[in-house]
Amino acid sequence: MSRTLLSEADGYELLKTYGIPVPRYAVVHTAEEAGQAAEGIGFPLVAKIVSPQVIHKSDSGGVITGIVSAAAAEKAFAAITATVRTAYPDAVIQGVILEGQQDEGLELIVGGRTDPAFGKVITIGMGGTLVELIRDVAIRLLPISDDGIRTMIHSLRGYPLIAGFRHAAPRDEAALVSIAGALVRMFLEHPEIQEFDINPVILYGTGGCAVDARIYTGDPAAPASGEEPGATLPGAFFTFRSVAVVGASQDPDKVGYAICRNMLGFPGTLYPVNPKNAAILGRTAYPSLAAIPGPVDAAVIAIPAAGVPAIVEEAGKQKIPLVIIVSSGFRETGPAGKALEDQVLATARKYGCRVMGPNCLGFMLPTLGINTTFDPVSPRPGSIAFISQSGAIITTIVDWSLPEEIGFSAVISVGNQLDLTFEDFIGWTGTDPATNAIILYVEEIRNGRRFMDAVSRITLTKPVIVIKSGSSEIGQKAASSHTGSLAGSFAVYQAAFRQAGMIPVRSIREAFQAAELLASEGYPHGTRAVVISNAGGFAVLSSDYAERFGIRLVEFPEALVQELDAVLPANWSRANPIDMVGDSHPDRYAKTFDVMIRHQDLWDIAFVIAVPTAISNPIRVANELVRFSAHTKKMIVGCMIGGDSMKTPQRILREAKIPNFPDLEDAFRAVGNICRYTCQNPDCPPGCRREPRAP
Repeated sequence: MSRTLLSEADGYELLKTYGIPVPRYAVVHTAEEAGQAAEGIGFPLVAKIVSPQVIHKSDSGGVITGIVSAAAAEKAFAAITATVRTAYPDAVIQGVILEGQQDEGLELIVGGRTDPAFGKVITIGMGGTLVELIRDVAIRLLPISDDGIRTMIHSLRGYPLIAGFRHAAPRDEAALVSIAGALVRMFLEHPEIQEFDINPVILYGTGGCAVDARIYTGDPAAPASGEEPGATLPGAFFTFRSVAVVGASQDPDKVGYAICRNMLGFPGTLYPVNPKNAAILGRTAYPSLAAIPGPVDAAVIAIPAAGVPAIVEEAGKQKIPLVIIVSSGFRETGPAGKALEDQVLATARKYGCRVMGPNCLGFMLPTLGINTTFDPVSPRPGSIAFISQSGAIITTIVDWSLPEEIGFSAVISVGNQLDLTFEDFIGWTGTDPATNAIILYVEEIRNGRRFMDAVSRITLTKPVIVIKSGSSEIGQKAASSHTGSLAGSFAVYQAAFRQAGMIPVRSIREAFQAAELLASEGYPHGTRAVVISNAGGFAVLSSDYAERFGIRLVEFPEALVQELDAVLPANWSRANPIDMVGDSHPDRYAKTFDVMIRHQDLWDIAFVIAVPTAISNPIRVANELVRFSAHTKKMIVGCMIGGDSMKTPQRILREAKIPNFPDLEDAFRAVGNICRYTCQNPDCPPGCRREPRAP
């Protein structure tokens, strides 16, 4: 998409129409004009090159400050133009802009860019020449209210510099909100503006000024990519009574064989479809979908891509409501594959049939005995839904989940998202009573606004954890503006996730730790935590981890300390974390739990640490922890740490749906990830004020 950089003077004129303060300025084309204009503007002055080819003016010798006379302005004109001609021989020099040099103040940046998936976004942060080095910015999708802008400002690490740091007076925050709000209106009201940054916006004790306006215009951005969505999936859409597998095979090396084998446990009717076999894996086979004697609720297609459109046509004629295209060879292969996809979609729309894939693994519903994939293993039933853009990630995770004893309500591969997309599957799992938490593995969102709308509705009642690949952005072209650099694709995705109330994490491990915790315990009401431990070393470490991950260890009132004095030995820590000392037995845990139950209004999260000792009975401790959880609606986090002696206690917790973390740091990291985007983030839905699920 072509675009044009407005001159700084044109940018200033546009800003002025929105009531944004800008310096007095004039564009001059000769040294003589520079001297004359300088007298009219007033001193001191700044002179800057005007050239569409010179983006970073300071770095190229295109800026001179501190001009205090007409003669100095003439010299500055000559020096700047000569320097730029040497550095950029092909640059078109349109003149020099002289503008009033502003008093020193706090430098910030306000910028915007048009993201291909999510549309227009706004960036606010600490500005100046080191903006990319500092990278202290907040990003939000538009539209946004003044309150939302204020929230962005408050989230900056540098916000104390605005509020008043040490002996420095506070800056005019209201003026910054006003300037940012005006820029948002400008951006939304001018669809031709593709990107802009104002760096710096200089903020004073009273008022502010927008300096160095960089605004790119061009053709209005096209709507977010992706076909028009089909109808919303009903809650019972995946309740199948019969499934056909097109491409079923007797050959163990074929995908159709693996799918049929996995579907042998399906409690409904399985129809293998293959014109060359009368029976497959003990089930009667049929030469075509039309030959099947009964109704078919879904058809899994595992044949070469070229034959898929004809099968979708046949499925449509048979009124099969869903086709799952496992076959590859579509859009991911180039234009010819894209044409095949278009043909499939047109056929499906003609008959009102929904399409999953193509180039997908299929899906698994362990509680219903459904596995339409060719994964060699099937997962355990559970309460976590995993929706992934990568089939390889799914097969790896399912294999990993078995020894970890992690269960799933659904495992869904979205593939190329020709028809059914992330949004459809999120909506379905969001209403699925078997699902308590949702994990997404995302590579690309095709329609960001639809995605945001779908997820925002779900996160009000059910946690959604997300992993986005591509954080390194290796090979990304150098950004032509500060905003383009700071609000790159990955950063915008993260901002969108947070804005929709999701919990972004950095790894698959972190995702499942957070999901297990939320699926069993619900959202915490806040970050106030207590730690109960029979090991002094782990108690000390818990203090370090709490500070690192934003968990607040509450101070105990004297009345609570006295109650604990009555049940704990004299040498207990008499503070939080509670170090019950190494000779703690299950009864000591039980009595401490009873005290915490009576005072549960003081805390939101309890970390219970138990390590093997000569007199401990970890099994009894685990059972007491289950009782503790049953008598409080707060988040209980088990930390049964050790080797083989802790296997049974860990299983007791797992069967009681209480999460356990054999690594203490993982426990605090998981809780911290959750709290960062619920309890500590006012821009997200108020997770801390939600009632957790009943135990």
